[in-house]
Amino acid sequence: MDTASLAFTALFCALLVLGLVVRTVLSSRQIRHVARHRGAVPAAFSDTISLEAHQKAANYTITKTRYGLLETAIDAALLLGWTLLGGLDWLNQTLLDALGGGMLQQLALLAAFVAIGGLITLPLGWYATFRIEERFGFNKMTLSLWLADLFKGSLVGALIGLPIAALVLWLMGAAGPAWWIWAWGVWMAFNLLALVLYPTLIAPLFNKFEPLADETLKTRVNALMQRCGFAAKGLFVMDGSKRSAHANAYFTGFGAAKRVVFFDTLLKQLSPDEIDAVLAHELGHYQRRHILKRIVLMFALSLAGFALLGWVSNQAWFFSGLGVTPSMDTPNDALALLLFMMTVPLLTYFLSPLMAQLSRKHEFEADAYAVDHTSGPDLASALLKLYKDNASTLTPDPVYARFYYSHPPASERLARLQTA
Repeated sequence: MDTASLAFTALFCALLVLGLVVRTVLSSRQIRHVARHRGAVPAAFSDTISLEAHQKAANYTITKTRYGLLETAIDAALLLGWTLLGGLDWLNQTLLDALGGGMLQQLALLAAFVAIGGLITLPLGWYATFRIEERFGFNKMTLSLWLADLFKGSLVGALIGLPIAALVLWLMGAAGPAWWIWAWGVWMAFNLLALVLYPTLIAPLFNKFEPLADETLKTRVNALMQRCGFAAKGLFVMDGSKRSAHANAYFTGFGAAKRVVFFDTLLKQLSPDEIDAVLAHELGHYQRRHILKRIVLMFALSLAGFALLGWVSNQAWFFSGLGVTPSMDTPNDALALLLFMMTVPLLTYFLSPLMAQLSRKHEFEADAYAVDHTSGPDLASALLKLYKDNASTLTPDPVYARFYYSHPPASERLARLQTA
């Protein structure tokens, strides 16, 4: 192995170890902090949250954080297995011997990698659903429904992913040194198209969406959207209770395809005034252009990613430094894609605090918009119910929250609402 390959191997191992250390330290802080504050409800919530609910949230948070540590360890082992321990190299050579080079072998490599990884981590998904979520009363899925979702998700992923992958691989081989610009354009076009097609073609494969039947609530919602200058394709109720007791409401789609979706669990838990306030918060994301800003940010980051991929895919040290021997006679584009997708998260993980901070800023802005157009107390009341019903801890570790939380902790968020 040459000097460049050894240096890249060392960098890869350093990032992997550093990421594991940071994840472990942060998760340990979260577990200790939540456990230490489990015995008493914070004073600001003592009138609205019972000790039983507070302790359930603490237990749920601790359990999920420990589960996250297990996932982290398994993911790290898988990454080493695929790379430095030779798993991907073996799979690639096996498929080369069976299929020869060319597009078929490259697509088979991508498909086999995804399938093997999915099978290895399948027990983790089962455990999260039928042990953790079940234990805390959130899981409503049957095993047959879980398996059906798995099958449909895999089928949809294959039908959409394989043609996109084939197009990107073709561009890598046929579009010259600037292939990554064309591939980036294809990827962005696909993402924008998915925003339009997902609500009407993909989401209904997994959930039932029915028009909002409550005429009184429909009138309220339409009046709110009219006041905010927002137009939607329709108001729908999703059968979220078929899978989980967690509640939510969201906007989906893009442009003229926007639609408002309420979980049926949300409609059961909140009053009409509280639903108005939650919906106004979601409207705030659109009216403050948070969705557009995130799309633009995604465009910029993905462009940088494709540019980096365009460079490293031509460097021999990128392959050999990760335990893979590139072929001398056939394209190595699928190998480059897989190695890039496995290694880049080691670096982007350390951007998590910046992305989380931006997201929390947007949440505060959306809250402020909701207060301007509905009622601050109603929004606070709705958030408290959602924190309680979703077993969200009221006492997260501050450092953990700053690093990971995309939404402000309850104490900060409700204090800001009271000030408003």
